[in-house]
Amino acid sequence: MSADDEKALKEAVAGFYAALDALFTGDAGPMRAVWSHADDVTYLGPDGGFEVGWNEVERVWDKQAALKLGGKVSPSDMRITVGHDLAVTHNFEKGENTNTGSGTVSVSIRATNLFRKEDGNWKMIGHHTDLLPFLAA
Repeated sequence: MSADDEKALKEAVAGFYAALDALFTGDAGPMRAVWSHADDVTYLGPDGGFEVGWNEVERVWDKQAALKLGGKVSPSDMRITVGHDLAVTHNFEKGENTNTGSGTVSVSIRATNLFRKEDGNWKMIGHHTDLLPFLAA
C-alpha cells in the first residue's frame, strides 16, 4: 500500500463516520457522497437487514436518517487491509444514540467496512455490523 493510498483510505473511513454522525441528525446527504452507487454494494446494518444494490442501500439510509437517533459513533481498534482497488477495515463502533425512544443507548458493536477505488477515489461498497436491539426489525 502506498502512503497516498493509505492516507486516502483513512480519509474515506473518516468521511463515512462523519456521514454516520450526520445521519443521526437526519441528514443522509453525506452518506450518499461516501458510498458507491453501484448495483453490487451491500449493507448488513444494525437493524438486521441485508440490502443489495445502491437503490436498496440508499432507501435504508434515508429511513435511518428519518429516525434522527442523535448522538455520535466513532471507530476504535481499527485494522486496515488495502489491495490495489479494494480495501477492508475491521473495527468496533462505540458511542451512543440519544433519541431511541428509550432515552440514551450506548453503542458498542463490531463492524466490517469494504471500499473500492472508483475513478481514483475510495468509495464504500459494504458495511456489516452487529445488531442493535433498538433497531432490529
